[in-house]
Order: sequence, then C-alpha cells, then structure tokens
Amino acid sequence: MENIYLLMLVALAVLAVADLVVGVSNDAVNFLNSAIGSKAISFKSIMIIASLGIFIGAVFSSGMMEVARKGIFVPGQFYFEEIMIIFMAVMITDILLLDFFNTLGMPTSTTVSIVFELLGAAVVMSLIKIGASSTETWADLGSYINTDKATEIITGILLSVVIAFTVGAVVQWLSRMIFTFHYENKIKNFGAIFGGIALSAIGYFIFLKGLKGTPWYGDLQELIEGQTTLLILGSFVFWTVFSYLFMKIFKKSILIVVIAIGTFGLALAFSGNDLVNFIGVPMAAYHSYEAWAASGEAASSFSMNILESKVPAEPFLLFIAGGIMVLTLWFSKKARTVADTEIGLSRQGEGHEKFQPNMLSRIVVKGTTAVSQGINMILPKTTADKISSRFEKPVINLHKHKTYELPAFDMIRASINLMVAGVLISIATSMKLPLSTTYVTFMVAMGTSLADRAWGRESAVYRVAGVLNVIGGWFFTAFSAFVAAGTLAYIIYLGKGTAIAILLLLAIGLLVRNYLSHKKKGVEKLNKTGLKKTESRTVQGIIEESAENISNVVTRTNKIYSDVLRGLAKQDTSKLKKSKKGVKKLNDEIDELRDNIFYFIKELDETSVRGSNFYIIVLGYLQDMAQSLEYISKTSYKHINNNHKALRFNQIRDLQEIDRSLEELLLKIETIFNNREFEKIGAILNEKEVLFNSVSEKIEKQIARTRNEESSPKNTTLYFGLLLETKDLVTAMMNLMEEYYTSYKKE
Repeated sequence: MENIYLLMLVALAVLAVADLVVGVSNDAVNFLNSAIGSKAISFKSIMIIASLGIFIGAVFSSGMMEVARKGIFVPGQFYFEEIMIIFMAVMITDILLLDFFNTLGMPTSTTVSIVFELLGAAVVMSLIKIGASSTETWADLGSYINTDKATEIITGILLSVVIAFTVGAVVQWLSRMIFTFHYENKIKNFGAIFGGIALSAIGYFIFLKGLKGTPWYGDLQELIEGQTTLLILGSFVFWTVFSYLFMKIFKKSILIVVIAIGTFGLALAFSGNDLVNFIGVPMAAYHSYEAWAASGEAASSFSMNILESKVPAEPFLLFIAGGIMVLTLWFSKKARTVADTEIGLSRQGEGHEKFQPNMLSRIVVKGTTAVSQGINMILPKTTADKISSRFEKPVINLHKHKTYELPAFDMIRASINLMVAGVLISIATSMKLPLSTTYVTFMVAMGTSLADRAWGRESAVYRVAGVLNVIGGWFFTAFSAFVAAGTLAYIIYLGKGTAIAILLLLAIGLLVRNYLSHKKKGVEKLNKTGLKKTESRTVQGIIEESAENISNVVTRTNKIYSDVLRGLAKQDTSKLKKSKKGVKKLNDEIDELRDNIFYFIKELDETSVRGSNFYIIVLGYLQDMAQSLEYISKTSYKHINNNHKALRFNQIRDLQEIDRSLEELLLKIETIFNNREFEKIGAILNEKEVLFNSVSEKIEKQIARTRNEESSPKNTTLYFGLLLETKDLVTAMMNLMEEYYTSYKKE
C-alpha cells in the first residue's frame, strides 16, 4: 500500500512542474504588460529583467508556503490518506483549469484557483468523514475548515479588486493632472522627484518587505525594524539624487528606470506571492509523506498534525521552480496570448476590439457617461476646461497600417501601473495574505486606463465588456475550482489508484489537445489567410492589391455555397453549422476593412480621391456578397436544425444545377484575379443573364409545383429564399466585376 502513496508523490511532483508552466503562462505576463505596452525598453531587455526578478523572487516565497498546509483546512482533522486525496484532486484540477484559461487567452488568478480548489476538496473530504461518523453532523463542518483564515483570504482577494482599481485610477488621474500627455518637459523639471517617489515606493515595499521571507532576515532585523520612517526618507533622498544624475548624465527619461525596476520588482513580488500556488501543495504532500513514512502507522490512522508546524523552505526545490518559471516565461506562446488581452483593453488608441458589447456593458457606459455629464454641469466651465486640457493627447502622424509601432500607452501610465501594483502586492505578501497578483495588476491597469480617458465613446462599450468578461471569468474560476476539485476528490476516494491513473491520463490528453489547438490557431494567424488592408493610394494600386482579397472572397463563397447545398441535401447540421461559422469569419474580416475606411481616407492626398471612391464601392459589394451568404447559411441551418421536412429531390436537383453553374463562374473569376487578367472580366459580365435566367426558370418551376403538388410551407419559403438570395449574390458579384472592369479600362 505504501507504493501507491510514493507513486502519488511522484505524480504530484510531475504535476507541480506542469502547473508551474501553465501557471506562469497565465500569471507572469501581468508584470510584463506595462513594459511591453509602453515600449520603453526592448522586448529582450524586458525578458531579462523579468527573469531575474522571478528567479530571485523564488527565494522570497518560503513564508507563503503555509497557505497550502493549514490556511484553508485544519490538518489535524485529517489522516494522511485523506490529505493525499485532497492534494491530488487539487493539483489535477489546477493544471486543467489554468490551461483552459490560457488557451482562451484570458487572465485568471492562480491564487483564487488554488484557494477554492483546496476549499472544495477539503469540504468534500470533510463531508465524507462526517457522513461516515455516527456522532457528527453538517454543523461540525466548521471544525474541519479553517473558516476564519479562509474568510480572511477570500475577503482580501475580493477587496483587492476594488482597492486596486480605485487606487490605480486616483494615482493615474493625479499624475496626469501634473504631467499631462505632453510630459517630456515636465519630466525634465520634476522627473527627479517623481523618480524618487516611485523608486522609493517600489524599493521599500518590494525589497525591504521581501527580506522577511529570506534566511538572512534575522541578521538585518535589528537594523530594519523600528527604522521605517528613516529608511523611507533615506531611500527617497537616494533615489531622487539618482534620478537627477541619471537624467543629467545619460540625457534619458527616468521613467525608463522606473519601468525597468518596477518590472523587476513586480516579478519579484509575483514569485514571492504566487510560487505557493504552483509548488506549495506538492511540498506539503512531500512533508506529509516523510512524516507518515517515519511514523510506521497506517495511512488511514496517521493524523496530519505535522502540517500545523512551520516547515523550513527547501532551497533546492525553490531553485528548480525558479528555473522552470524563467524558461516558461521565455518559451510560452500562451503567455503572449494572455498579454494581448490586457494590453488590448488598456491601450490608448483605437483598434480592433477583441470583445463584443453586451447589455451590462452598455448600461455601465451609459450610466458613467450620464454621471460624467452631470459632474461637468456642476463644475465651473473654466475648471472643466482646465481639467480637459490636461488630458489633451499629442497628435502623431503615422500611417494606420504602422500603428503597431506605437506604444499602447505612454511611460507615465506604465510607471503608475508598476508602482501601484508592486506596492499593493508587496504589502499583501509581507502580511502573508495570498493576494492575487493577476487581479491587482489587471485592475490597476484598468483603473489607470479609465483615469487616462483611454476608453472613449468609440471604444468604451467594448472595453467595459472585456473587463466584465474577465471579471466574470474570475468568478467562474472560483466556482469551477471549488466544484471540480471537490468532484475529483470524491472520485479519487471511491476509485483510489485506478481513479488517479484514469484522471492523470485524461489530464494529459486534455493538455495535449489544448496545446495542439493553440498551436493551430497560432499557425493560422501567421499564415494570414484573411483579407488584407490595402496600402496603396491610387486606383491602379488598389486594383492590384485588392485582387487578392477578391480572389479570397470568391474562393470562400464557392466553398460555403456548395457546402450549404450539400448540407441541405444530406440534412447534415454539422456541415451547415461549419458554413455558418465560415460566413461569420468572412463578415468579420470585411467589417474590419470597413472600419479602416476612416483612416484610409485621412491618409489620401488630393490626387487620390477617386481611389477612395473605388475602394469604398468594392467593400460595399463584398459586404453584399457576405450578407447573401449569411442569409443562405442561416436559413438552411435553421431549417434542418428545427427538423423540418427535407427539400424534395427535384428541388435539390435544381439547386445543384445552379451550384454547378455558379461554381464554374466563380472558378473563372478566381483565375482572372489570381493571374491579374482583368481584361477578361468583360467576358464574365456576359454570363450574368444566363445565370439569372436559370434562377428565374427554377422560381417559375417552384411556383407551378406549389400550386399543384407542394404541401410544405417551410420548404417553399426556404427554397424561394435560397433562389432569391442566390440572385442577389450574383448581382453583387457582377456589380463588383463591372466596377473593376470600368476602373481598369479607365486606367
């Protein structure tokens, strides 16, 4: 029987390594986002600085290990056998949950996940023990769970969301009022003081407070404790002088140093606060196993009081964990996906929005807009104008297609993000509270974005929807972690070794599937098979550059139309659903091109106005084609999904005749645009009437069938809808060909 616990310990060690990888993929980006978004430092330098912070911070994590041992449950109430079941359920759940969020590209909290997993597994195991007892009832659950500490942890995590958002917004607003967006000159004058404040805050809370977790703190304790005020003042003087000399000697902004040290410090705080989430449970299991093996007692009767006492850190294990975290930071592609979400929501400029608005986001935006208007009505006009002037953004003339070269936000905001988040996290770490670094850094970034007026009328509803989605994901994390860990604990209790083996195989399978899915999406993104924005400013140039888009749309139109008819003939809902998704993707890409029209026109010179007219008309016809395809795919899917009568054989046959004719026409158009043989478009235009006549003939035949033999109103409606929408599709396509041909001949 001893072998099974040894195997469980090995499995926990392997899960710890995997958990480090998926955990860092989600959490580590939180201290990279400010440096990456501001582009104050090169990406390679950012990674080196963050890696040093993570690795050194691993040593600072020893004080936080107690949370996994006794922070959530009362160890003395459980036997070794039960503790191992709890730990195994927690680790399997944690790795699957975090990987799920990484694959979605959504930041979630490793702290919340581990806390609620421990709580869920411990509650279920407690209920099993209570159920097996003849003297205990549900009311005794409190004796198994460390309710006071668990409540303190959960309350602290929830409060951190509100505090982080509020503090971030207030500090950013005050900073912007002082420095404005045109901060270069003000930084020259006041940068030394700003650098002194920012670096003192980061230095004191992260470095000095962090020393409490190190073995050598005892040697410095007498020098540090009781000297807080003196240390802060001394630190402020030192960093102020340093900031002044740095700007004078190197002629560079001190904000670069603040962002660099802030990134290092936040990485340090991340390791110190969150490493427990990845290896705390396996280390607690290892110490439990050591104590049980030495006792000689049965696993089902050996009490785990040993976990009540403080255990010294394992420097070697912390060293290995730090190394794994650093390697993950450098090589994890999922980490970049999560980073994109936060940077996208906090960026200053406009761009493609990842999230769609919902009813709640609209209500929030309308409510805050009304409040803002009310405040402006109360404030004197001169005061309101003066405040608004502090938020006037500099105008940067840069081609729209090169906006990726601009930072998502400026260095003032990046510095505030790092300073506020670092201070809040470090305070929590020093108080041994497992505050969520994800929640704090994300909400600070959202608070500073709001205060910086990054969420304008054009983007607010999308950004708020994104924030609500992320916060909703956090609640989902807590609920799913609790339920999943509890469920797995019960399954392992019933199935023992067999259940563990099956669950581990299932976990491996899901991780591999998610990895392959994420890799496939990355390859698709690199291949850039979608529609591309034109960069030319002349009609001739747009004709050449748009040819690839036309060929792309025609190819996809051909496939979608044929697939829909095949799906109808075979009543295949999966094929019809896939076609619907294909149309939605096409529509989204065309919408993105249309969203770019404003910037396209702004960049035109006086001699290129006709080019913009041509470009707008082409996009209009492409959208008409996509709308026709959308109707055809949606109505077909709805018909089959609602289990209506299948189309009759002669109806399918007639539609297939149209499909063959349309396919032949589309292949010709595709060849013309692939080879840039625009002079052949004239011949294509002559085929319009032939296809129209074919569709009209099928309509007349269906009218006759309806009068004499057709008995299904749904079939008739669907069939007429398909024919008429096909006619609209051909019309839009031929109008597009005619516009191309006319413009080509003029050139």
